[in-house]
Amino acid sequence: MAVTVANLIQGPADLYHGWFDDAVEPASASVNTAPPVSGGWTDCGGTLDGVSLEIAIDWSELAVDQIVDVPGRRMTKRDMMVKANMAEGTIENILRSQNGGTPATGTGWKSYEPNMDNSAVNPEYSTIIVDGIADSSRRRRIHARKTLQTENMEAAYKKDEQWVIPGSFSTHYVSSGTPPYKITDASS
Repeated sequence: MAVTVANLIQGPADLYHGWFDDAVEPASASVNTAPPVSGGWTDCGGTLDGVSLEIAIDWSELAVDQIVDVPGRRMTKRDMMVKANMAEGTIENILRSQNGGTPATGTGWKSYEPNMDNSAVNPEYSTIIVDGIADSSRRRRIHARKTLQTENMEAAYKKDEQWVIPGSFSTHYVSSGTPPYKITDASS
């Protein structure tokens, strides 16, 4: 078995956040540059324990009486999620972890209040970009186009542990012409 060492991937990734209706999707050709602030993107800062991509697919088996083997399958569900512990415990990262809300600032203070919505109100969707390394140290961009942070927030003040804000950004249907996520590698 031949191993192409240049195809092995290891290293950190940067996490960017934008609001679904506001952030402009960067062109594929810009994979080597950070998403622009002018396009509605914000760097989430440092992460702890990496940034992970999870894709879960459910399949339904087809069956017929005449054969014992499974003749085929059809996809019934796909759930993609970007997970990261945001290591910078800022008001802005708390807002991202709660899918919106109201930040406020004044002289010498900053605050956050959650939205006062109910289950009948559409949540504020976001869009997430993960910029990391692909094979041969080229850049890889993972763009989760329409997401909600679906994990409970638990951040503890402890003597021997860092305060982090967990994030599990689950993707959602965008449109018949736009898939929920895109992975782009820089070419050599």
